[in-house]
Amino acid sequence: MKKRHFGLLFATLSLALVFILLRATRHSSPENAASGAAASTQVGSPSSDPPNSSSPATESSSSQGSDPHSTARAAPQYTLDTVLKPPKGSQVAIVVFEDLECPSCSRAAPAVKRASKTYKIPVVRHDFPLPMHPWSYQAAVYARFFDTTSKDLGNEFRDYIFENQLDVNLQTLRSYAEKFAAAHRMSLPYIVDPNGKLAAQVDADRDLGKALKLRHTPTIYIVSSRNPKKPYVEVTEPATELYSTIDAVMKN
Repeated sequence: MKKRHFGLLFATLSLALVFILLRATRHSSPENAASGAAASTQVGSPSSDPPNSSSPATESSSSQGSDPHSTARAAPQYTLDTVLKPPKGSQVAIVVFEDLECPSCSRAAPAVKRASKTYKIPVVRHDFPLPMHPWSYQAAVYARFFDTTSKDLGNEFRDYIFENQLDVNLQTLRSYAEKFAAAHRMSLPYIVDPNGKLAAQVDADRDLGKALKLRHTPTIYIVSSRNPKKPYVEVTEPATELYSTIDAVMKN
C-alpha cells in the first residue's frame, strides 16, 4: 500500500515538474523575448519618443544630413561685372581691396580719401588680408568691430592703423586698438569676436577677392553705372592715375 501511494506521489511530482519546465521554456522563447523587448522600448526607451521630438544633438545631425546645402553649399559665382558696381544712390564709386599691413595700401589710402572728397563719390572698402602679413587679419577683425558702431568709425580705424603701420606689430596691435577705442569713449572687449561673426565677414571679403583672382593689394577700381559696356576700370598706379581715371570714367 505504501509502495502504491509512493508511486502515485512520484508520478504527480514528475508531471508537475514537466509542466513547470514547459512553461519556463515557452516564456523564454525568442518570440516572447522579442515581444518583451518591444514592449520595454515603447514604454521607457528614448526611441519611444514621437518621430518629431528629438534631442538637440539628434536634430543637428539629422538636419545636416537632410539639408543639401549644409555640406555641398553652392559657391557664389562672383565676377567683376556682378561685384564691381556703385552702391545704391551713386553712379560712380571707388572700390578698394586692401590689407591693413600692406605698405602700398597705407600710401594709397590718403589719395583715395582725398579723391572721394574731391569728386564726392563713395569708397567701398573690402578686406583682403594677405597670408604673408601676420597681423593684418586681426586688424581687419578689429576694424569690423568698430564697423558695428558705424561704418565711418570702422574706416577711421583703418586709416588710423595705416598712419601707425610702421609701429604696429602682433604685440602692439591690441594696444593701438584700445587707444583708438578710448579716444572715442569706447572700451575694447577682452574677446572682440566671441561668436566669430566679424571674422566671417573678413573671410567673406577675402573669398570675394580670391574669386575675382586678385593678385595684389591695394587693388583699386573706379566703377560706374553710366557705361554698361565698361562698368569698371582698374587703377594700376594710384599715385599718378587715380584722378585721371575718375575723370575719364565720369565723362563717359
